[in-house]
Amino acid sequence: MSRIAVIYYSAYGHVYEMAKAAADGAEQFGSEVRLRRIPEMEAESNRTPFQDKFKKRESESKLGHHFQTVGRFEKYERSLAQQEEVPIATNADLRWADGIVWGFPTYYGFMPSQVKLFLEFASDLCADGGLEGKPAGLITSSGSIHTGQEAAILTSMVPLFHFGMIMVGLPYSENPEYLTADGIGCSPYGASTVAGPDSSRTPDERELVMAGRLGRRVAAVASALATSGFLNK
Repeated sequence: MSRIAVIYYSAYGHVYEMAKAAADGAEQFGSEVRLRRIPEMEAESNRTPFQDKFKKRESESKLGHHFQTVGRFEKYERSLAQQEEVPIATNADLRWADGIVWGFPTYYGFMPSQVKLFLEFASDLCADGGLEGKPAGLITSSGSIHTGQEAAILTSMVPLFHFGMIMVGLPYSENPEYLTADGIGCSPYGASTVAGPDSSRTPDERELVMAGRLGRRVAAVASALATSGFLNK
């Protein structure tokens, strides 16, 4: 039986729901699973949602009105409250796992700073090879289908390659749901959800199904590698 860690950061709850789906998929495969969240920045001044806290509708920019930044802060606070019971991710969780599913929202076609900082503080595992040979799957969210979710998954593979991880995606043959003209997430690179410009959408059932498949696929690859002795080298 493989051990799978689902490590995620979620500001508005979309990635949280996808991460839970991935954890369920790994558990259904028979793996032992840890769901862990990457914490927010300690200083409120370093948390981007706080930029929305005191915005007034009359002073909102045209693009800000489109994204409905006024009122978005309340969604952020509700989301954090819903995740309070999820344990904080640590380097020990990374060492424990045979495979890892990473989840985070798309920020300018890349992972957010919270996740980048978490990886920077995991540098010991890069130095001693603690993650080498372990499979990794990626989950993200974005405001629309055109705001960088595929780019975020692809660019986020780069630091994980530095840790020696093996990338696991979502192949066409197992995921016919994303072969559609509908405005949903997911691709061969990984699982994703479209949150909507105002973050009002919840993950589509098809997105959750594919996130579950990603969790199961990472679990299956991790199990095969562990059984072969590859992860013990």
